[in-house]
Amino acid sequence: MTTSDQTMTNQAEEDIGRRQAVRIIHTRGTHYDIGFDIGQTFSGLIQNFINIYEPLKSYLSLYETEVGRKIYDETLACVEQQFPGYLKEIRGTAAGANVPFYKLFLMHLDDILPNVANEGQENTLPIGCSTIMCNQPGQEILGHNEDALSETLNHWYLVSAHVIEPDNKEEKFTSLSYAGFLPGYTMGYNHHGLVYSINTLSAATLRSGKTPRYFLTRALLTAENYVQAQQILRNEGFGAAEGFSVNMTFLMQEGDRMFHNAEVGPCNINDTQSQLSILTVSPGENTFHCNKYLRLKIPEVKGLIIDSSIKREAVICKYSPAKSYQDVINILSDQTDDEHKIIKTVV
Repeated sequence: MTTSDQTMTNQAEEDIGRRQAVRIIHTRGTHYDIGFDIGQTFSGLIQNFINIYEPLKSYLSLYETEVGRKIYDETLACVEQQFPGYLKEIRGTAAGANVPFYKLFLMHLDDILPNVANEGQENTLPIGCSTIMCNQPGQEILGHNEDALSETLNHWYLVSAHVIEPDNKEEKFTSLSYAGFLPGYTMGYNHHGLVYSINTLSAATLRSGKTPRYFLTRALLTAENYVQAQQILRNEGFGAAEGFSVNMTFLMQEGDRMFHNAEVGPCNINDTQSQLSILTVSPGENTFHCNKYLRLKIPEVKGLIIDSSIKREAVICKYSPAKSYQDVINILSDQTDDEHKIIKTVV
C-alpha cells in the first residue's frame, strides 16, 4: 500500500464516524476454522486496523532487532507449549484476512516487547476501562465500559464460537473482540455460566518468555467454575508476562451469588506462576475497578493510564454505592471530570 493509499484509507475511516452497529459472527469448528472464519468475515477491518494501529509500528521496528526477535521467539515458544490451539486461531485469522501471522502475534505481545527491550517504559496511552460489580438483592449486576485506543473505533465485533477439536474440551462462548485479536480480552461469557470483564493493568516491569494476557483471558473462556478460573489465571509452570484485572461471576454456581475481582500481576523473575489477589463480593456488597492495582503491591508505570484511574476512582467514590441497574449506568456514564472522564466519546 502506498502512502497516498494509506492516507485515503485513514481519511475514509475518519469520515464514517461512530457506527451504531454491532457486527457478530457465529462460527463452529476447530480452532483454525474459528480463526479463519473470523479473518475472512472481517478481513477489511483487520487489514485496516493493522495499518492504523500506532503501537504496532514500534513493535515492528523492535521485531527487526536482535533483542526484539529474541523476546518474540521465546514468548511464542512459551505460548506454543501451553496453547497451541489459540495460535492456530491466530494463524487461521491471518490466513482468512490475508495478513502476516507475525504482525498479529506482535499485537498480542502488546507492551511486552518495548517494555522488556527498553528495560521498562512509561505507558502514556490514555486508555482505561471502568467496572462496577453490584451484588444487591434482585440487582446482581456486572457493569463495564470499554475504553480503548481511538484506532479501535469501528474495529471490533462479537464472536460467538463453538470450538470442536478431537480429544479436546468443547468450548462455547461469546466475546467482544478487537480486529485481529483473540476473543477474551474485553468482556464475554461461556456456556458454563461464566460472565466477566477485563481491566488492563500496567506493571512497570514485564516478562519475556512468559504468558501474554491475551492468551490467559482466551483460556478463561473455557473455565467451568471459580476454581478453574483461578488455576488459569495463576498459570502454574509459566506465569503471566503482564498485568490485568478480571471481574467475574458464575451464573450456574450453587448458593448465593458471588462476584470476584482478580488482580493478576507478572510473575516475579524466578517464579513460575502469576501474582494473584482475589477479592470476593458477597451479597449486599459492591466494588469497582479501573486500571491500577488496588491490592497487589506491584510497581506500575507512570502516565495517563494511572492518572486517569485515580481520577475515575475518585469520581466513583463520590456516588453512593450502586443499588440498581440505573445506578450502575449513571456512574459508568459520568463525564463530570474535565480531563479524565469515566466514559469518553469519540465521534
